[in-house]
Amino acid sequence: MAERSSTGAIVLAGGRGTRMGGVDKASQMLGATPLIAHVLAALKTQCAEMVINANGDAARFAALGVPVVPDDVPDFAGPLAGILAGLDYLVAHHPDLTYAVSAATDTPFLPVDLVEKLDAARLSAKAEIAVARSNNIVHPTFALWPIDLRADLREALIDEDLRRVTTFFSRYRCAYADWSAEPFDPFFNVNTPADLRIAERILAGRKT
Repeated sequence: MAERSSTGAIVLAGGRGTRMGGVDKASQMLGATPLIAHVLAALKTQCAEMVINANGDAARFAALGVPVVPDDVPDFAGPLAGILAGLDYLVAHHPDLTYAVSAATDTPFLPVDLVEKLDAARLSAKAEIAVARSNNIVHPTFALWPIDLRADLREALIDEDLRRVTTFFSRYRCAYADWSAEPFDPFFNVNTPADLRIAERILAGRKT
């Protein structure tokens, strides 16, 4: 089982934020807190260790107290490169972990039962990977990974130039864990300034 003590978290903050005008999405404020801090808070109680995947100056995350690792695959190879970087870090620094959950930095309402439900779906289906789904929409970057898939992932990225998460998943038995999208989708992601305004309204509604 992917218990808290055996699970690490990889927060993907390596994107270029093009739809946000090229700014660093992770550092955009929602309420009094950066987007990435909302994600870390949701994961903190679910995982034994956390790591941020981000390119550029890692010092911008120093106040969060979470290690930061960049992609080691060139040319912004996408979320798979970030997941690989996170897995490499977890293996090197926390070899006791057996699973890792991945999550994007721009999803401030991430469910606090993410790991629990993903693991239950994986066990029920006797699958290797479990992926989140809401309103029948699959969210490939929110998944529970066996850490021992790291070598396969590196080969796919480096030797095959594979970039799509779903293509990599198709090589394994995958299970899906479902969340309701009401009253809001817990995987709502903030890609644009308009999305950030929607997130502000959701946050305000949660506090009332």
